[in-house]
Amino acid sequence: MIRLSIQARQALARLTLPVLIVASFGMMLLGKADSLLVERARIALADGLTPIYAALATPLGAVRGELQEIAALWDMREENARLRAENEKLRRWQSIALALDAENQRLKASLHWIPDPAVSFVTARVVADAGGVYARAVLLAVGPNHLIRKGEIAVDERGLIGRITDVGDRTARVLLITDLNSRVPVMLETSRAHAILVGTNGDRPRLLYWPQGITPQEGERVVTTAEANAFPPNLPVGTVHYTANGTPEIEPAAMLQKLELVRIFDYGGTGVAPLEPPDRPTPGRH
Repeated sequence: MIRLSIQARQALARLTLPVLIVASFGMMLLGKADSLLVERARIALADGLTPIYAALATPLGAVRGELQEIAALWDMREENARLRAENEKLRRWQSIALALDAENQRLKASLHWIPDPAVSFVTARVVADAGGVYARAVLLAVGPNHLIRKGEIAVDERGLIGRITDVGDRTARVLLITDLNSRVPVMLETSRAHAILVGTNGDRPRLLYWPQGITPQEGERVVTTAEANAFPPNLPVGTVHYTANGTPEIEPAAMLQKLELVRIFDYGGTGVAPLEPPDRPTPGRH
């Protein structure tokens, strides 16, 4: 073991701080040089690998496309299985519907049933949300020489929309079933209980005044009734939906937010909105 004299140890102690400072600066310079060196090496490596990446891009893209195609085929297989199950269910319902229709025809024949007269209708295009006096209404372009009158019924391909409230020479306004001024006599399809559908100016009208002892069921279908001769019976209106506070509302069957084409039916009603005779000769309906 080498022993240093006191003078040597003192000399080394005096040199420690300068040596450390020099070493620190050296490390800083080395770190800076290393970062530049690493950056240059990375760029050189990227430049060298770019042709390889370009050569591999086409086969890798083909492999990726094949994998996506396999995944799509697998999804299609599952979709086909689901569609086959739904088709089988629809075929069962078709068989039931055909049997019920045949039974219905036999019952009508045995009762000497007099069928309801065929109703006339016209089709019109929705051109605007009418606004004005009503919060929930739409304006229809009906063209000249139409036969539309106040009180007639507006429906789309799914269900009831509302009633005609105003008629002009080329336009007609439909008061939607969601408007606060709308009142529609309805019936719960399962319990056959009668009630009143009241608009709320929201997306769903509210169900009121059903008989005591009857509770509307979630998802139960609601149809119109012929009360007061305001609406024809059995037009689909919607289904019962309970809010968070337990209030029964109706999810409309009609697409009230996306109305484009509307059919106007003349059922001959004389209830809530009195019908007015046309004041001009017009051609027959289609």
